[in-house]
Amino acid sequence: MNTGVVYTSGVAPGAPRVVLVTGGSRGIGAATALRCAQQGWDVAVNYARDAQAADAVCAQITALGRRALPVQADVADEAQVLAMFDAVDAALGPLGALVNNAGVVAENQRVADMTVQRLQRMFNTNIVGSFVCAREAVRRMSTVHATEAARRAGGGRGGAIVNLSSKAAVLGAPGWYVDYAASKGAIDTFTVGLAREVALEGIRVNAVRPGIIDTDIHASGGWPDRAHTSSALIPMQRPGRAEEIAAAIVWLLSEDASYTTGAIMDVAGGR
Repeated sequence: MNTGVVYTSGVAPGAPRVVLVTGGSRGIGAATALRCAQQGWDVAVNYARDAQAADAVCAQITALGRRALPVQADVADEAQVLAMFDAVDAALGPLGALVNNAGVVAENQRVADMTVQRLQRMFNTNIVGSFVCAREAVRRMSTVHATEAARRAGGGRGGAIVNLSSKAAVLGAPGWYVDYAASKGAIDTFTVGLAREVALEGIRVNAVRPGIIDTDIHASGGWPDRAHTSSALIPMQRPGRAEEIAAAIVWLLSEDASYTTGAIMDVAGGR
């Protein structure tokens, strides 16, 4: 019996496999960009400041036989985000996926000592930046609400979005960075809401919640060796690797996850 339901895993058959990875020049973002290339995606590698690192990731992508585009933008700045998406459109073609990975942490601090400036930086990057990037991706990928310009360029054929959350969203990170945890709690809610909003528009939306991962983001929070000194907190007794998080992200982008949307996947060594 024909029920009239159209089953779709995301990107329509034959659609370009172009993915934008925000914060793609280092850590989890870089590992994700490379794994995407290994799986046949052309990759736009976003960076905020370190052009040399983004160029190095792009060189590895092109060595794998895929197209790569380093593209600068601070995701907390809407004008820069708009310019970034326009650059991806022009250089690589219609977008098929977005990995909302760009984010910031701050030094360990109690809520009683946090300034409004710190909170604004945290929430503007981690929450507002993810919203605006997802908005622009939906405008390009939606089978129902894509802009006319996107359709003329070959878009409007569906896609997938993966947001980066954190196990801190569940644990709260007391005494470390409750603001960061709160920003990732917002990402969890955003993921579920957006997934349901665009479920009939050919777009799947999921999130990955990493635990303590051995990347250099801890240095920016003033605790460079945190991943290893905190191993006792993890049931598996070791920090995760960026490549392990990337594997989960790229699976959620793939056809193997065709019936998965609104999911939040813990990749945290049992923490």
